[in-house]
Amino acid sequence: MELVEKSIAVPAAPRHRDLIRHIESATVLKLRAGEVPLRLAIAAIDDHKYLCEIGCLVGAEDEAAESTSIFSFRQRQVASAGDFNAVLIVPTGIGAEVGGHAGDATPAAQLLASCCDQLITHPNVVNASDINELPANALYVEGSVLSRLLMGTVGLASTRSNRIYVVFDSQDDVMIENLVLNTVESARATYGLVCAGFHKLDPPLELNATLAASGRAVGTARGLGRLFDLLDNASETYDAVAITSLIGVPEGLHQEYFNSDGDMINPWGGIEAMLTHAVSHRFNVPSAHAPMMESREILNEDPGRVDPRMAAEAISSSFLQCVLKGLKRSPRLVTGHDQILASDILSAEDIDCLVTPAGCFGLPVLAALEQGISVIAVNEGAGLRAGDLSDLPWRDHQFYVAENYWEAAGVLSALRTGIDPKSVRRPLKSEPL
Repeated sequence: MELVEKSIAVPAAPRHRDLIRHIESATVLKLRAGEVPLRLAIAAIDDHKYLCEIGCLVGAEDEAAESTSIFSFRQRQVASAGDFNAVLIVPTGIGAEVGGHAGDATPAAQLLASCCDQLITHPNVVNASDINELPANALYVEGSVLSRLLMGTVGLASTRSNRIYVVFDSQDDVMIENLVLNTVESARATYGLVCAGFHKLDPPLELNATLAASGRAVGTARGLGRLFDLLDNASETYDAVAITSLIGVPEGLHQEYFNSDGDMINPWGGIEAMLTHAVSHRFNVPSAHAPMMESREILNEDPGRVDPRMAAEAISSSFLQCVLKGLKRSPRLVTGHDQILASDILSAEDIDCLVTPAGCFGLPVLAALEQGISVIAVNEGAGLRAGDLSDLPWRDHQFYVAENYWEAAGVLSALRTGIDPKSVRRPLKSEPL
């Protein structure tokens, strides 16, 4: 069982309408038997075609692995007028100047969280290696779960604490393994983490970081069958899964990355996202991944004074603490139709706004478009762009462009207050007759 990245050109839909169904129909025809799509990014969009990059699980023999398509969509019937809830997404692997390194979108998340009752975000935004400053009113949700929330096919149930199962790669150097074990024990001792147990994968997973044709960080993975068997057998004992494993990169890349002044796309995040998409898709549990320290030599390297956005990586040893802290209270997943609509479950009906870097076309944006959820596209620090989001067939007063996260916070506050954000700008033009 393995993870691979596929690139598929899809003819453009008339006026870019009904894109979820359109892309699903095209990709089903072009994927081979046994290739299960897990993660979709539209890397380029114009009037003629969409270049779709799709992370796929290959070789899954059991039906459960293929039971729920990432394209499954439930149209919400109402929009709740209770709490004001927003989603913040910064796609992994696109080189976003805000959120493309080590938790450097956390201040933006904290600012936006102050403008809503609950902020739903994902690990790439707040994971800062051995640091995690998730806002108090934020929910830490794996990327595929965030997509399914907006697609209407999953609900989120609040929890006080999760039993976290920790899976880690075997290492020749026991000191590297002890970094993992001591990280977990420190979490137990300092903030009461409930550890459901450790499991050492021997032989380890085979994860390798690569780049897609568009420049996005992606990757490949082998050995997932052993991981899936393990999680199947232990399914009654845990509520969330933390995985830490080696990620193969070219020799010397660490120093090249730290010397890049933040201009280099973080290569590790792409395959991490593909792996956790596979785990959460298959087992319907929160999951997150941390790259494992490769060797003492790399641990002892002096990267010098690095770009501030990379500093959390430069001072960390296991990179796992952010994952444990995020998963501790990550909401549990609800998938039954009637349960999703229960009053105490957060569902698509409860989402008021999505904030995303400008130019990012993926299932969260397409789902928000179809659900009538407001979208704020942020220009500053957006990273790789597939095209202009304003080209999509938005409803009136659904799509807003903010130059930076300061402006995004202002638009979010206006929406929460129930006023048209344009009414606080000048000139205030008359509506056309």
